[in-house]
Amino acid sequence: MNKQNHSNIGSASVPSSKNLSQWLSYLESIHPSTIDMGLDRVKAVAEAMALDLDNQLVITVAGTNGKGTTCRLLEQALIAQNKDVAVYSSPHLTDYRERVRHNGELASEQTFIDAFEFVEKARGDTTLTYFEFGTLAAMKMMQTWKVDVAILEVGLGGRLDATNIIDPDLAIITTIDLDHQDWLGNTREKIAREKAGIMRKHGKAVVGELFPPSSLYDVADELSAQVRWATQDFDSTVAQDHQEWTWNGQSHSFKHLPYPKIPLQNASTALAALEFLDLLPEEQVLTGIIDNTTMPGRQQTISHSPLVVVDVAHNPQATSAMLSWLNRYDVSNMRIVVGMLKDKSIAQTLSPLSALNARWYVAPTSGPRGCDAEVLENALVNAGTSIENIATYDSVSSAYHSALAEYQKDELILVFGSFVTVAEVLAHKDC
Repeated sequence: MNKQNHSNIGSASVPSSKNLSQWLSYLESIHPSTIDMGLDRVKAVAEAMALDLDNQLVITVAGTNGKGTTCRLLEQALIAQNKDVAVYSSPHLTDYRERVRHNGELASEQTFIDAFEFVEKARGDTTLTYFEFGTLAAMKMMQTWKVDVAILEVGLGGRLDATNIIDPDLAIITTIDLDHQDWLGNTREKIAREKAGIMRKHGKAVVGELFPPSSLYDVADELSAQVRWATQDFDSTVAQDHQEWTWNGQSHSFKHLPYPKIPLQNASTALAALEFLDLLPEEQVLTGIIDNTTMPGRQQTISHSPLVVVDVAHNPQATSAMLSWLNRYDVSNMRIVVGMLKDKSIAQTLSPLSALNARWYVAPTSGPRGCDAEVLENALVNAGTSIENIATYDSVSSAYHSALAEYQKDELILVFGSFVTVAEVLAHKDC
């Protein structure tokens, strides 16, 4: 998108009495749908805003799982090289401001308010969803900051996601699995084609998915894209003690990296992206970055005594991966708190974990997408979990309280199933 200048948000906006909370409530009210696929409306408003990220290195990240952690490691590695970096991601856990980071820090409420005012003035009668409005505001903030690198996490799919109005210098696809089937299709082939929509003709791309559907290769060929593929162009090997790992790229190799606190394949994908952009830090610096990179709500230990780990895993691919990383915990028993949204693949998501030596604490989630606890209970029983090991509660908080009350030494409390589930437990932790 070629526009002339960088407008200053502050000077272009009209003073408003709305605080951030009021703005967010307003954004929820201005479009009849939560999701409205298509880019025409967003592009029209972006043009009215003179939105322009042509002077920034733009990295767009799509995928079923792993987008947030991949963005996080990229961000930390680039900041370590004195780059001015902004990240747009979604959803947030406890604070809307989590959606935009500038050099690792959350922007102020006033910065968001100014950006929202700018978008509102530019949109006129054009309808925007909550996500589309927030995406345009985030891009305006990045433009005003004149960052060196803008990292855009795709919200849904790729081809028709609001982030895709900007042409990326590098497209990253982390993983591909069944999720959001109502919008993206009910096969990995269809979903892969949607996610591949962030690739550009002759553009650069990195694919972290270990088993890419053929449609992904097809799109890459159609676009004559320069793609680096996991297992073909980069790979990782874990030491037997799971304390170290080795990464091999096209021209770099690191043999004693610390095991990351984010999913390993996402760390590997981020390194491949940095190598492709010729922005890999030296090994000593990279070791420190990997050792210190964490992401709220992703394999996050929120307490050591009792041992409590939270994770936003909410689809089959994520819980299959969870089964693997849970093996790193030497515990006698698990107490699992779970709440999910009803539009997810509930049976397939819970099935990988159904045979764990665990006591289950199942809870409903609120809102129009909320799922009753009994639905989760039935899915677990159908997957083979003994009903004697399942208890239902009327809220995530009450389920978590019970797990804490019944916790015994050398056990693990795991909380997962949705961003809203993890957010409720994190809110309890901060009380």
